[in-house]
Amino acid sequence: MKNRTSTIAALLALTSITGVAQTTQKLSATKANDYGIVYTLPKTLLDITVETETTVNTPGEYYKYAKRYLNIEDPVTAPSSSVKVKSVTIKTRGIADADRRYVVQFKPGAQVYMTINDENLPMAINTDKIFQNETVELPEAVEASPTPLETPAARQVISEEMLQSQSSAKRAELAAAQIYALRQSRTDLITGQSETMPPDGKAMQIVMDNIAAQEAALVAMFAGTTQVSTDVTTITYDPTEDVTDQIIARVSATEGLVDADDLSGAPLTLSLEVTERGKMPVNEKGVELPFPKNGFAYCIPGKADVTISFDGDPVADKRVDIAQFGIVYGLNPNSFTDKKEPIYLIFDPTTGAAAEIGMSER
Repeated sequence: MKNRTSTIAALLALTSITGVAQTTQKLSATKANDYGIVYTLPKTLLDITVETETTVNTPGEYYKYAKRYLNIEDPVTAPSSSVKVKSVTIKTRGIADADRRYVVQFKPGAQVYMTINDENLPMAINTDKIFQNETVELPEAVEASPTPLETPAARQVISEEMLQSQSSAKRAELAAAQIYALRQSRTDLITGQSETMPPDGKAMQIVMDNIAAQEAALVAMFAGTTQVSTDVTTITYDPTEDVTDQIIARVSATEGLVDADDLSGAPLTLSLEVTERGKMPVNEKGVELPFPKNGFAYCIPGKADVTISFDGDPVADKRVDIAQFGIVYGLNPNSFTDKKEPIYLIFDPTTGAAAEIGMSER
């Protein structure tokens, strides 16, 4: 049994996958289907998840007076928007390959079953185990937080005198005076010199938070505001050959991620180099082993290095297994129905490779 298991294992190209939730079903070899099970091997897609960060700067109403009243050296003086690539995640995913559809025929009465997913890709045979590896965490989009000028406190700081004044210089002077008054009030509260001290610690915190929010709103009228948000987009790429700097999207300073043919943005490119192609197994003499008669087909995938670059600079790279750069080989279906030593097999649904093999417990 040991030699037999070792021989089978030597034929298999082992790989790892990212575990994801799967909808699966079991198919059994029965008289109703003439003891044949139909399944499809996958081709491998690349999912390129791009996280972009957008920064929007907006000048305050009194930016011209920021230095004079608050000694702010670098206030926002003009509206601006910029977008940068914050992160890129490369992930592989398998989908059914219409050109790789197979039927495996078993002996009548065979007690064998296969687990397939919702795309008819093989997950396992003769076992309920599903091969999974560490889940790749993807970023989530984050909306911009409200600026200090978009809070209820911003409405509280506008005095009647500021509303009535027609002079921006006068309004700036009044706003600055209010900032210093708020700061003095905070100092008085902290030192216990305020004429109206809050009754307890909770009330004190509410008052201090309100003072801070009003001050932030007034300061923003001079310094301006900055809002930061992130967007997440996944681009799917079907690898078929080596490519160098193929534009898969562009990043616009105002619109974020845009189509590859939108020349308003800097290019996001993909380079792919096949580093290893799947090879047929060989015997001890180096002679290729023939595909077994009525063999149970699986894939021996190839490998490729994938690099994503933004505006010419690499931002992500990964070595991945890809079914398209491999070959299809097969196992003798009798190995799964042997009465004494039936085997089980767990597949990588991303590539169709054999991920684990062993002796069945039944």
